[in-house]
Amino acid sequence: MANQASVLSESQTADAMLRARARRVVPGGMWGHLNAARLPEGYPQFFASADGCRVRDVDGREYIDFMCSWGPVLLGHRHAEVEAAARAQADRGDCMNGPGEVMVELAEDFVAMLPHADWAMFQKNGADATTSCVTVARAGTGRRKVLVARGSYHGALPWCSPSVAGITAEDRAHLLHFEYNDVAILRAAAAEAGSDLAATLVTAFRHDMGRDLELPTKEFAAAARQACDDAGAALIIDEVRAGLRLDIAGSWEALGVRPDLCAWSKAIANGHALAAVTGNDRFREAATKVFVTGSFWCGAVAMAAARATLRIARETAVPTKLHTMGLRLREGVATLARQHGIAIRQSGPPQMPLILFDADPEFRKGRAFCSAALRHGAFFHPQHNMFLSAAHGPADIDAAPEAASYGFAAVAALKAGDGP
Repeated sequence: MANQASVLSESQTADAMLRARARRVVPGGMWGHLNAARLPEGYPQFFASADGCRVRDVDGREYIDFMCSWGPVLLGHRHAEVEAAARAQADRGDCMNGPGEVMVELAEDFVAMLPHADWAMFQKNGADATTSCVTVARAGTGRRKVLVARGSYHGALPWCSPSVAGITAEDRAHLLHFEYNDVAILRAAAAEAGSDLAATLVTAFRHDMGRDLELPTKEFAAAARQACDDAGAALIIDEVRAGLRLDIAGSWEALGVRPDLCAWSKAIANGHALAAVTGNDRFREAATKVFVTGSFWCGAVAMAAARATLRIARETAVPTKLHTMGLRLREGVATLARQHGIAIRQSGPPQMPLILFDADPEFRKGRAFCSAALRHGAFFHPQHNMFLSAAHGPADIDAAPEAASYGFAAVAALKAGDGP
């Protein structure tokens, strides 16, 4: 790929001018995980368009997208069938005085698709879904304590935010921690909670930022299920990040473990804002008693997009395709790393790749790699797991190592003392 360095000075770019405008009217210019200030040098903050597996920034530069909007884009940006379903519903109505028929149809789709699910209810964001799951579990058990894995991300609300700014100790008074994939520590945490254990909340796999990803062991998944069964608590699986990418029936289905409650968002509507909670009949009555709601939670357009997304994911075996393309990317990157004599670690499911560099505690190598690859048309991330979509075909995957080769050259220069 050709170098995409702009001929304009940095201060003249459309992105820079938008950032300056934003700083005047938005605290810090941007908030949260989409803040480009958290990314390596050269990453754009503002985008103009997206299609398939490509995104274009406001300065006209195009990238192969390996973040997929941080997970929501499963089938590819602006997927024709999904957008047609959304437009058809928009012509009839979206945010109305109550839900459309599509809400019932979508709940039926979830129940038919997921072996663990007897019912579904809908929200807008992943944190809505995880919080609703915890609320339902507490209502159903009459208990308070919730076990969570140390370092796991479940949203940006006070009870689970990774930031402590504005958070009180009381917000997290009833959380107890265990180590992902450590059966002994999980059991000890359950014992500490005792008769006050309401739920164990666990991500589909360990995807803490900046560390090697871990798939759950069969022993750990079974222990989580058993600990909840022994205590009469709810097992909650947080599928917000992994849902539909690993297994259409649920990420732990292949492990022989089914949750009582499950939180979904990101990919379920291919970029339209939607989240869901699915649950079994044990927690049906509790779900009728809690008051969880939002003015936009029954938006019909996103639900129509989700119906199309779920159907396409089922009919086209999306997890299998993503796995195949992910392995192809992994092998291409590994070959390049060997050629450059640079040690890397690739971990987690191939559908959601992570590339980390050995001896890189401050991610200087990772950031140099990503900045150089970006200039040559590949949008990677140095610390967060990435995402593949069904729009990534062999040609797209095979083009990415060309950009990555510039990234490895930048790391080699850094090691030689010639880089930043």
